[in-house]
Amino acid sequence: MITLCHLNDVEDGRAKGFDIGGKQLFVVKKDGQFHLYYNYCPHLGTPLEWLEDQFLDPDGAFIQCATHGALFVIETGQCILGPCKGKSLKAIPFVMGNGFMMVEESDVARLGRI
Repeated sequence: MITLCHLNDVEDGRAKGFDIGGKQLFVVKKDGQFHLYYNYCPHLGTPLEWLEDQFLDPDGAFIQCATHGALFVIETGQCILGPCKGKSLKAIPFVMGNGFMMVEESDVARLGRI
């Protein structure tokens, strides 16, 4: 298991990025729920953020791709606006334990094959 962060490291309505062995992930906390995704836009394969940990639109209502402005539903990763409409971000399974968010190393290793 790879530990990503303590649950208190991500404020509600915010996001945080991680580099795990060269693979980029990010978590969004919304209404006390965590959502973990591969930081990879389904349109061009570019990272989503324009500044460190800046994954959300100005209102914090959607995940937003900095390259073309595509919007993704936080809870599902589904693109609802932009050039990748109808596609989805790749959700990453995670577990919570002792106040920490963790991922399986094998789940991260598979990320290069989307």
